[in-house]
Amino acid sequence: MGDVITSVTNSKVKHLVKLRSRRARDEARSFIIEGYRELSRAVAAGIAIDEVYSCEALYLGSNEPSLVDDVVSTGAHHFRLDEAPFRKVAYRDRPEGLLAVASQFDTDLADLTLGSDPLILVVESIEKPGNLGTMMRTADAAGVSAVVIADPTTDPFNPNVVRASIGSLFTVPLAIAYTDETLTWLSVNGIRFIVTTPDAETLHWEADYQGSVAVIVGSEQYGLSATWIDNAVATTRIPMAGTADSLNAAMATGITLFEAVRQRSA
Repeated sequence: MGDVITSVTNSKVKHLVKLRSRRARDEARSFIIEGYRELSRAVAAGIAIDEVYSCEALYLGSNEPSLVDDVVSTGAHHFRLDEAPFRKVAYRDRPEGLLAVASQFDTDLADLTLGSDPLILVVESIEKPGNLGTMMRTADAAGVSAVVIADPTTDPFNPNVVRASIGSLFTVPLAIAYTDETLTWLSVNGIRFIVTTPDAETLHWEADYQGSVAVIVGSEQYGLSATWIDNAVATTRIPMAGTADSLNAAMATGITLFEAVRQRSA
């Protein structure tokens, strides 16, 4: 059944709390996965899980024990927690009784494997973990071949990214690189790219998303850097009928990606 942790001052509990910090995650080369869907998708994707923590009192259904067994079968060590220490380590207001520590996976741009006519999402300097996670979830829904985080501001292993992605962080190939590296990689792979910016004249549905193409989305506050705009084959904007001059970055990503899906499906 695994060891039982009853104290909120247990060393394991303290370590899990520390992993909320990017510095601690980077030093340990590990990160937190919390929640049933997130953990099940991590297992299905073959993410290396070192430890799994469970609290039966917080389970929402009846499938959790079998998922814990699946995680343990991969070699992870199982710890059972009382409700108080689990709530201490949980990142959510309403924890589901499942949490794991996993090893950070490789995010090297050179290791991405692309099929024919890939659809790529490149996001530059995204600041909010929730937005980055939502973008990953949207990319998964749109069947994107890969997501590239250019000039990262937000750590993709942040618990809020994992949560907002609902485990899509583990289902879409992911790479992290500098903007110049990403530009070179796109060129070498014959991938033209379309940028989104409120200053463009072309509407997002007027661009051609067929073939090998990347959609480029900039940060919430500053938008895209001039490097992307100057080198793009097309710049597009989403028409705004109200007083707002732009949409949330994650929302704009969804609208643009699914226009690409519509064209490519047709």
